[in-house]
Amino acid sequence: MSKVAIYAGSFDPITRGHQDLITRSLNFCSRLVVAVATGGTKQPLFTIEERIALVRAAIGSEKRVDVRPLQGKLLVDFAKENGATLLIRGLRAVSDFEYEFQMALMNRHLAPSTETVFMVPSLDTTYISSSIVREVAFHGGEVDDLLHPEVARALKAKIAAVGKATR
Repeated sequence: MSKVAIYAGSFDPITRGHQDLITRSLNFCSRLVVAVATGGTKQPLFTIEERIALVRAAIGSEKRVDVRPLQGKLLVDFAKENGATLLIRGLRAVSDFEYEFQMALMNRHLAPSTETVFMVPSLDTTYISSSIVREVAFHGGEVDDLLHPEVARALKAKIAAVGKATR
């Protein structure tokens, strides 16, 4: 039996932590849809098209992973459209738990047959978040080891472009 899972996030940009969860999620499903989300309160650095391209670059040739935009709909509706019954969520710290727990309960309310699985990152990626990576990179810090090489290049180029635009 085929099991489809969804791993949703803003991926602005995708980090080694995200890559770790994507790879390990494939132990629970036959196909994983990485849903690159828009909306919410976050103002992304990269466009949705750029984020989708960077996720694809970071995952390489893994045939069991699809990357799709998630725009203007509930995650459970997106899951239903993609035949998914499993939602993958990452928990880096206790501070993530309350929000993720509330979302999991709401998703269960909206779609009782859809389960949420919480995954903790590998020890060496626990401290990585996209927002921290962006902040460090904006201030000239070294983040190359936290990102796929193509993502690191794109982040440096984007920061350089934003810097020129604000001068």
